[in-house]
Order: sequence, then structure tokens, then C-alpha cells
Amino acid sequence: MTAPDPTVQAMVEGRRADTGRRRQRVLTALAQAAKDGSETSVTAIARRAGVDRTFLYRHRDLLGRVHAQAAEPPTAPGGRGPAVSRASLQADLLAADARTARLAAHARRLEARLSEVLGEHVWRESGIGGTEDNEQLKARITTLEQQVVDLELKLQDQGDELAAARGANRELMAQLNRHAN
Repeated sequence: MTAPDPTVQAMVEGRRADTGRRRQRVLTALAQAAKDGSETSVTAIARRAGVDRTFLYRHRDLLGRVHAQAAEPPTAPGGRGPAVSRASLQADLLAADARTARLAAHARRLEARLSEVLGEHVWRESGIGGTEDNEQLKARITTLEQQVVDLELKLQDQGDELAAARGANRELMAQLNRHAN
């Protein structure tokens, strides 16, 4: 085997040194992103490190570090624990909306029940009557509503009969007027 050409050897060493510098910039960008809680994605880290994304895809160990760091919850600046993410805020908002809806429905039920209890109390205190009278009144209202429906149907039938009688009357008058001329 022949000794490597010094020019080729210098190029190989230069390439290795350049790759080492790029790797160091990627590692620094990852550390900085973890420290300040900024976005950790292949694109963001490549941009921050000043390398092409394909560099990260060619170096699987660096790509694995980027993905591992992206999977971890981001930390707040200053390393004070996990930072609030948009997804966590949206989840909190949805949970708060659901809780608000449940509480509003519960408040409406409580208000209705309170109204019933106060109504019964006023009925008893006033001497006008009690809940038994209330039930009788509800039954009477139902009966009267049914009577109203029956009377409306009867009125509609009579209106139809009146319209038919008027139509027959017009025809008869038209026939009499034709014979009279």
C-alpha cells in the first residue's frame, strides 16, 4: 500500500475539522435552546447552528439528540421547571370552559329549585294555598288548554263551512244574473 498523498490527507483532515466545528455548533445550539426554552426542531437547531438540515440527517447521533430534546417539555428561562406550552394552555382553556359550562348548568338547577322552595314558602305563609292548590291549578290549566285547542278546531271547521257557503252563494247569484239577462 502506498502512503497517502499529503494534499489528500490535508483535505481529509480539513473536512474532519470542519465537521467537528459544525457538530460543536449544533451541540451549542441544542444547549442554548434548552437553556432559553426556544423551539427545538431540526429546522430551528440547524438554523441556530448555521448548518444545513441534511448535516443533522447525516449525523444520526445529533438527530437523535434533537428529537430527544424536542420530546422533553420545554423549561422556562432560567431553568425554573417546565415552561407553559401553547398546547398546555389550550388544554387548560378547554378544561376551564367545560368546568364553566358544568357550573353554569348547576347554578341554573339550583336557582330553579330555590325558586320552587321560595314559592312554596310564600304560598304557605300567605294563606292563599299550598302545593296541593298548585297541582289543581296545573290540572285546570291543562284542561283549559285542551278546550282552547278543541274550540280552535271547531272555529276552523265553521270557517271552512262559511267559505263553502259563500262560494255556493256566489255561484247561485251568478246563475240567477245570467238567466235574468
